[in-house]
Amino acid sequence: MYKDFYIRNRNRLYEKLENDSLLVLFAGKAPQKSADEAYQFVPNRNFYYLTGIDEPNIILLVHKTNKAVEEQLFIEKSDPVLEKWVGKSISKEEAEEVSGISHIQFIEQFESLLSRILFTNSLTNVYLDLERRELDLVTTKAQQFASKIQANYPFLKIKNVYPDICELRVYKTPEEIEEMKKAIAITFEGIKNLMGQAKAGMKEYQLEAYFDFILKSEGVKQYAFNTIVASGKNGTVLHYEKNDAIVEEGSLVLLDLGAQYNYYNADISYTFPVNGKFTEKQKTFYNIVLKALRETTELIKPGVPYAKLNEHTKKVLAEECIKVGLIKDESEIGNYYYHSVSHFLGLDTHDVGNYKDLIFQPGMVLTVEPGLYIAEEGIGIRIEDDVLVTDEGHEVLSKDIFRSVEEIEAFMNK
Repeated sequence: MYKDFYIRNRNRLYEKLENDSLLVLFAGKAPQKSADEAYQFVPNRNFYYLTGIDEPNIILLVHKTNKAVEEQLFIEKSDPVLEKWVGKSISKEEAEEVSGISHIQFIEQFESLLSRILFTNSLTNVYLDLERRELDLVTTKAQQFASKIQANYPFLKIKNVYPDICELRVYKTPEEIEEMKKAIAITFEGIKNLMGQAKAGMKEYQLEAYFDFILKSEGVKQYAFNTIVASGKNGTVLHYEKNDAIVEEGSLVLLDLGAQYNYYNADISYTFPVNGKFTEKQKTFYNIVLKALRETTELIKPGVPYAKLNEHTKKVLAEECIKVGLIKDESEIGNYYYHSVSHFLGLDTHDVGNYKDLIFQPGMVLTVEPGLYIAEEGIGIRIEDDVLVTDEGHEVLSKDIFRSVEEIEAFMNK
C-alpha cells in the first residue's frame, strides 16, 4: 500500500465529519499476558485503514473547521536503551512516508496541544472510535478518553465515528483486492502442502503444521483466525479448534483457514478425504455442497439482496438432501446446515459492515460457504470461496483453488 491510499481514506472520512470538530483515533496497545510478557501487538484496524501505521501507542488527531482540516500524528520518542532490546520505533520521517501526514510530534506533546485546541477554538464535537460488541468488555483507550473529555469538557458532544469508517471499509479498492488475492494464494499453497502430506494415523495438529510451514515461509506473521483442521465427526462442529484428534482411515478432513497479508485476510474452507479417495456417500454429500456453492455464487451481482444468498443455499441443500433420503421435508435442513452462507471479508475476517437490508454493490467482498454436518455419519463438509462484487457481476477471488471431486482425488493420488 502507498500513502495515497491512506490519504484518500482519510479525506473520504473527513467529508462525513461536521465542522468545528475533533477526530481522535488510537493505534492501541497489546494487553499484558502474564508476568512481563504482553500479547503480540496488532493495530486497531480502523486506525490502520486511515494511517497505514503498524506500531503501538500512536495517536491521530484531526481538527476540522469550515476553512481547513489539520492532521497531526503523535508517535513515541526513540529510546536508545529500549532499542537495544526491541529495536527502533518509527521515526517522524518514516511515519510521514507511510501515512502522508506531515505534522508529526511526540506523544508527550499530545495533551498540551489538545488542551490548547480545546481552549482556543469553538468546538462542538469530538469523534472517537467507540466500537463495543458487548456490554461487559474491557474498556478501550478511546472509551477512557471519552470519559475524560465528558468530565472536563461537558459542553462537547461525543460522537462515534466507528460506523462511518466501517461504511468506507465495506467497499474495497483495487489495492485492497490485490492484498487479499495474495493472502488467498498463500492460503492455497498451504492447503496443497497439507493435503500432500496427509495420511491416516496422523494427528490433526500435524496436518496443521504443514499449512503453518508454508505461511511462515512466505513471511506471514498473522493468520486470519485460528486454523480449523477437523477430521471425521469433528468436522460437524463449526468452530472446532482443538486439532488434536487422530485422523482415522477413510475420514474426511474439513479445513477452515486463512493467511493474512498486510492485515488483509483470506477465508477458505476446504474438505478432502485423508486417503485420497471419496467414498460414494462422501462424494454424494460433497457434490451437494459444491452445487450449493456454485449456484449461490452465481447469484452475486449488484442489486441482489444479501438475504437471497442464504435462502438459495438452504433451498439447494434441502432439495438435494431430499433426493438422497437424508431428509424428508425442506424444513429439516436446519438439522444439517445451521449457519449463514456469507459474511464480509477484508481487514477483519468477519469484516465490518451492516447486513440489515443489505443490497450488493460493486467493491464489496464476501465469502460463500455452504456446508453439511451429518454427525451420525461422521461427515462434515464445508466449501468456501471469497468473492468480489463487480460492476458486471462478480469475480471469484479464490477461483484458482480446485474444488471438484475429480481434481481433489487426482491431486491426492499424484
